[in-house]
Amino acid sequence: MRRYCLALDLIDDDQLISEYEEMHKTVWPEILDSITGAGVDLMEIYRFGNRLFMIMEVNDAFSFDGKSATDASNQKVQEWEKLMWKYQQAIPGSKPGEKWVIMDKIFELKA
Repeated sequence: MRRYCLALDLIDDDQLISEYEEMHKTVWPEILDSITGAGVDLMEIYRFGNRLFMIMEVNDAFSFDGKSATDASNQKVQEWEKLMWKYQQAIPGSKPGEKWVIMDKIFELKA
């Protein structure tokens, strides 16, 4: 198992943030299938203000390149991504066109 932590910002608008959260209460089944089919075993998204934090635990089948290639040819995923971009904005420091940005782990404590 590998774990990735990613960040993204939402547009700082209370109504849009509320709509975004509502959309994630009933994520389309095709989107869930594309995520799990890519090798993601766990995905959680947390929010503080307009900042999102995602935790992904993935198996050996997962790769970001593979997921991107599969998503590019999946019409439902493209539709979802276009819809989500209504609510999302690039995080400061991200590359052009980049949405979710992988965060660097800087500390770990194991008891």
